[in-house]
Amino acid sequence: MSLNAFESLFHFSAKHLSSLSKDSSWLPSPADLEGFRKAQNLAYSAAVTVSKELRPGMTEKEAAKLLKSYLHDHGARSFIHRPFAWFGDRSRFLNLGFYMRYLPSDRKLKEDDVYILDVSPVVKGYTGDIGYTNSLSPHPELTRAKNFLLELRKEIPVLFLKAKTPGEVWRRVNERVLEAGFANCHALYPFAVLGHRVYRKFPFANFSSYLLPVSYVSWFSYQALLSFSKRGVFPETLTEEHKGEKLGLWAIEPHIGGNGFGAKFEEIIVVEKDRVYWLSDDVPHITEQKG
Repeated sequence: MSLNAFESLFHFSAKHLSSLSKDSSWLPSPADLEGFRKAQNLAYSAAVTVSKELRPGMTEKEAAKLLKSYLHDHGARSFIHRPFAWFGDRSRFLNLGFYMRYLPSDRKLKEDDVYILDVSPVVKGYTGDIGYTNSLSPHPELTRAKNFLLELRKEIPVLFLKAKTPGEVWRRVNERVLEAGFANCHALYPFAVLGHRVYRKFPFANFSSYLLPVSYVSWFSYQALLSFSKRGVFPETLTEEHKGEKLGLWAIEPHIGGNGFGAKFEEIIVVEKDRVYWLSDDVPHITEQKG
């Protein structure tokens, strides 16, 4: 089956099966929320620390290795997906095509590059899936993109409250991105996901994660693949076709494209019946702007 045919089958299935979720409406206790914050804080700490170590000439593979080492040194043994690093035009996700091309490459960082770091450690069963965008030198176009992403961050909780389905959130975010003059890069992700669900029970969280070197699944640890197989991939992923339950926790990752670069953030949002809020405002894309 070709890649396009596989993606078409996914979107057709998501349209009809995304409402068949089992425990998607689970809402966390205060203790659970604190567990997720600690995991998210560790993930951001890794991204910010490694960001300060990046230098021209370093490769995406080297950056990803630094991310993995930082998380391992700070006690994270398992993860949802392997650490990612995308430099320059690769952060734009244009013409990547095959799934394996999204993985860290030998692309070297240049002085005027934008870069994205993305990690997802698991800490005591809690996941912290984040994305962090920056550049080595001042980049006015990136500044405009990051300012728009902050505007979008304010709007997304309202979109969740008003939307009847997660798919409506996807479509409205897409409209806002295009209205602002950017490209929708998360539409270029495999299956065009805006985000995915976050659960407390991450299987075998105390064991080291391993990867399967097979196409798309090579992104994910075996624990994540077990989670997908248990709950079903369609309720897990926030796509344009998703017609299931909104309630619960989501890792949201709007990814936009400018001229030769991409920019994103990713963090956890909590969706309750009458309230939607980000897990924390103590995140780099907020604090660095204030600083």
